[in-house]
Amino acid sequence: MELAAARAVQDSLLGGSPISQNLKMPELDKKRKYLMVVGINTAFSSRKRRDSVRATWMLQGDKRKKLEEEKGIIIRFVIGHSATSGGILDRAIEAEDKKHGDFLRLVSLLILLVSVSSSFIEKTAHIRPTISYMKLTHMTNGKSVTLWDADFYVKVDDDVHVNIATLGGTLARHRSKPRVYIGCMKSGPVLAQKGVRYHEPEYWKFGEQGNKYFRHATGQIYAISKDLATYIAINQHILHKYANEDVSLGSWFIGLDVEHIDDRRLCCGTTDCEWKAQAGNVCVASFDWSCSGICNSADRIKDVHRRCGEGENALWAAGF
Repeated sequence: MELAAARAVQDSLLGGSPISQNLKMPELDKKRKYLMVVGINTAFSSRKRRDSVRATWMLQGDKRKKLEEEKGIIIRFVIGHSATSGGILDRAIEAEDKKHGDFLRLVSLLILLVSVSSSFIEKTAHIRPTISYMKLTHMTNGKSVTLWDADFYVKVDDDVHVNIATLGGTLARHRSKPRVYIGCMKSGPVLAQKGVRYHEPEYWKFGEQGNKYFRHATGQIYAISKDLATYIAINQHILHKYANEDVSLGSWFIGLDVEHIDDRRLCCGTTDCEWKAQAGNVCVASFDWSCSGICNSADRIKDVHRRCGEGENALWAAGF
């Protein structure tokens, strides 16, 4: 952020234009510092999934506000705008947001981390904008305003069960480390065949057919530290985007001095999370690999929460 501010000053001086009075160096900004911001990736058609998350691991109302103020944890659903601005899909989200107040809308004025099309249509609202919220900056009256300054930014899909206290404790242990990338690291095959799920159009870049990707965190849930989010924000215009979001993110870090932390508690199955919880090894996140999320999550996540949830008391008793 300091680099971005310095560049803005330099460009202003070299261009002979006055320096904006709105330009502030980050250290002068006294905004609250949070532990983590959790962005739940969702789609227009996923109302039932969102309601199931609200009914389980995402606190609501005054409890969510208390979570933000006392524990430094922000949780929001992240979604873009429909292809028809102001259409029925957008109005439905606006009405839902008015009721719950738990959305972060990605608008055209938002400074995105990921370059996407001029409008977010249904098929991309659940794929490409998933890490774009990490910049968490919007324009108000011509001013760039940072929404939340956090140590970590977390992306999670809306069909994954999360234990927030366990997630917070996991991230807090890495707070003093620079450039941290946390998730369940994998190295799946590069799929050259057209028409298959997760097809890689640029497969030739990864060598001979049958090769595997470099290590990267699975896309259901991952976290990156603030300095990595800042790096992406500053360099977004030259970072290449592959067809799959998790591959893109991993590619941006592969040549940097980044610590990859492979924590398997972020990818427990919905069957083994119960006995792990009973043994005192509570999972951070649980889902079904076969469905890339909890199968039929809108109907099943309550049962997963009952069997594998840490309990609300664990959250209030946690010291991050």
